[in-house]
Amino acid sequence: MNRAELASVLRTARSRIRPGDVGLPVGTHRQVPGLRREEVAQLAGLSVDYIVRLEQGRGPKPSAQVLGALTRALRFTDEDRDLVFRLSGCEPPHEGYVPMLVSSSVLRTMDRLADRPVLVLSAKSDVLVWNPLAAALLGDFSEWPPARRNFLWQRFLGDGLDRVVRAADDETDAAHCVGCLRTAQARYPADPALIRLVAELRAGSERFAALWAAGRSASIRATTATIDHPEFGLLTLDCDTLLVPDTGQTFVIYSAAPGTPEATTIELMRITGIERFTY
Repeated sequence: MNRAELASVLRTARSRIRPGDVGLPVGTHRQVPGLRREEVAQLAGLSVDYIVRLEQGRGPKPSAQVLGALTRALRFTDEDRDLVFRLSGCEPPHEGYVPMLVSSSVLRTMDRLADRPVLVLSAKSDVLVWNPLAAALLGDFSEWPPARRNFLWQRFLGDGLDRVVRAADDETDAAHCVGCLRTAQARYPADPALIRLVAELRAGSERFAALWAAGRSASIRATTATIDHPEFGLLTLDCDTLLVPDTGQTFVIYSAAPGTPEATTIELMRITGIERFTY
């Protein structure tokens, strides 16, 4: 493990990322360029002290899971991610695993969609990146522990998607979601994180286990979503999806027709962000 070089790479990466690039509020009176250590820790699900020790070249050898969380939080390219793994004395992720890093071209596309809530999901429905409007609409994803930053886990075992109103035909919708995970398993059968996710869902949710046993496959599709927002009430939005074929990742884009109350609300969210009102 090359602690000094790893520390330098991590510090440099943190300094070049703006909070808005990773869906965090920009705020004022920032004394350092880029992200604060506290923000990196929040995004990666690590302690601030751990980040400090790594950046000072005195931390313990990180696990592959920690390195994956860090490189996603700092938006490393595949090549830079592999460098960080090797500097830490670990083998980079193997071919055939679910791609968890988002390419620079995908991030540039997200930047062009700043007037809409947008997030990018992995092939197994992990929330990889999101913009500030997505956080304003659905909640601050950085508050979810990284291991639970997954739509399927939240649907069947958690409560992080409590703003999303279930469809009238919830059983069909749930079966479709499970089918998407089965499709991912067929494409990435050796991915250990995917294997753990399926095992945890089958053990923790009888409903998921029954739907999984049905053996159906599916792919993510466009739909209509109803969001019960704590400040703005019920919002019915178009939810379109765009597949990135080589990684299996999916853009999820929420929008509303011009002139509708929902379109006005999204515009207001661009101003308020994730701020909560008090009365």
